[in-house]
Parts: sequence; structure tokens; C-alpha cells
Amino acid sequence: MLAPKDPMTLREALQQAARELRAANVPSPVLAAELLLMHVTGKSRAWLYAHPEEPLDTAAADRYFELVERRAAGAPTQYLTGHQEFWGLDLEVTPAVLIPRPETEHVVEVALARLGPAFHGESAPRPLRVVDVGTGSGCLAIALARELLRARVFATDISERALAIARRNAARHGVLDRVGLVEANLLAAFAPRAFDLIVSNPPYIGRKEAASLPREVLEHEPPAALFGGEEGIEVYPVLIAQAAERLVSGGLLVLEIGYGVSERVEALLDAPDWREIEITNDLAGIPRVVAARRA
Repeated sequence: MLAPKDPMTLREALQQAARELRAANVPSPVLAAELLLMHVTGKSRAWLYAHPEEPLDTAAADRYFELVERRAAGAPTQYLTGHQEFWGLDLEVTPAVLIPRPETEHVVEVALARLGPAFHGESAPRPLRVVDVGTGSGCLAIALARELLRARVFATDISERALAIARRNAARHGVLDRVGLVEANLLAAFAPRAFDLIVSNPPYIGRKEAASLPREVLEHEPPAALFGGEEGIEVYPVLIAQAAERLVSGGLLVLEIGYGVSERVEALLDAPDWREIEITNDLAGIPRVVAARRA
């Protein structure tokens, strides 16, 4: 839609945008309208609601309703604003990377819990060697680097464009000196027994499920970061086998998993290489993270 020619207040602009997004069946239309208006004006949500009668100048209105139109057509809000929060960190995101989900924060939670508080902060008994496989925006690598202050973290991806985003995010949050970005397929670039902790949110959607995905996901997020083969399980056997070679004895593997595959992934870890296998549910009660220790 086009912005009205007459000047609008912030309240009027927000209400009109929410109506347009609701008519287009956009999930959470008011939230999307708010986030886009915050992006265009550079103001917080609290400021917008404290100044509802503030006029929205013509240039800002044009830009705002252009973004609203793109959101109504299916473009994710995060790609329109260029931002997504993860683990309390404001991360840059573009269509080159998967949008970090709140569920992926469980990977960080499980990794920190299994390592134990002794390794948090600067008083850790020794430096840890950590790798995030398929880093995308760098969300897992950066979150862990911020929590494990003595850790040396590597982040791999097959996409140069994704690694560029991860590099900027690491620099923005002050951990680039401890996060090494490596263009590689899974763990192929690393020597045996290289790591104390391996984490990953690998592609785990089956191509056979593509038609059931929301348009925001199917039409806009990078397929290489979404699809893990026809069934969605295909990357796990390779990644788990490589992790068994590259973890030190007692090292920890923490993986995000897709819906309905927890038993199949757990079965891959039912081998002499692994012990202390644990499945963690997300807040919806869905098995979301599998963790195991290298025997």
C-alpha cells in the first residue's frame, strides 16, 4: 500500500499498518507494525506510545508503508529491520542467514549447564576450545564467547556471506578477537581431538515438508540453512561421526534437533563413543536439544 498524502500521527500510522498486516494474515500484526515503526523512526516502543500524537513526516511515512507492504507480501520483519535479538544480544540478520529463533537459546543453556559454573567467566580453571558448526549469524558462537570468557571459539559455515554477517556481529559484541570464522563443511577443517565443546543448529527440515512451511520461511530464508535432506535427518550421522573424532575425551556435543526426530538422533549416539546422553525439551514441551559426552 502507499502512504497517505495527508500527514499522519504515529498512532494513526501504527493503526493503519496493523490493519493492513492483519488483512494480509501476517502473524502478530501489531507487533510487526510496531517493530517496523521503531526501525523507521529510531525510537523505542515506549517512546512511540508515550508520543502517539507526534507527526510522522512524509519521507518516514513513505518508507514505513513501503516496509509494511513488503511485510504483507511475506518478507520477514527481521530481514526488513536487519535485526534480531538472541541471548539478549542485538544481532544483524540478512537473507544470507537463518533468523535466530528463541528455541535455539536452549543450546546455549544446555551447553553452559553441562559445562558447569566453574567454566563461566574469567575464573575458569582452563581455556576451553569451542566450535559452532553452521554458525549463520554467529548467534551461538557469540553467545558462548560472551559467557565463557576464557574460551577460544570457532564458527564454521559453507557460506562466505553468512560468515561476513557473523564477523560483523562478533565485532559488534566485542568478541571477534576470540571467535575465529572458518569457511568449511561441518568439521572437515579441524584436526582430531581439537575441541572441548561442539554446538550446532544444523539444517533439520526435510524437503518433503517444504510445502507446509510458512511463506516467510520458505520464500525468504536460505535453503542451505533450512533443509537437511529429504527427511531432514541426513546431516546428523555425518556431524555426530565427525564430532566423535574431534572432541577430546569427556568433551561435550550439544545439537538442536527438529520436531519428531529425537529418538532417531538419540539412536545415533547409542554407541561406545558416547555417554551421558540427554534430551532437553523447549518451552512448548517439544524435544529440542540433544547433548552427549565423548567417552
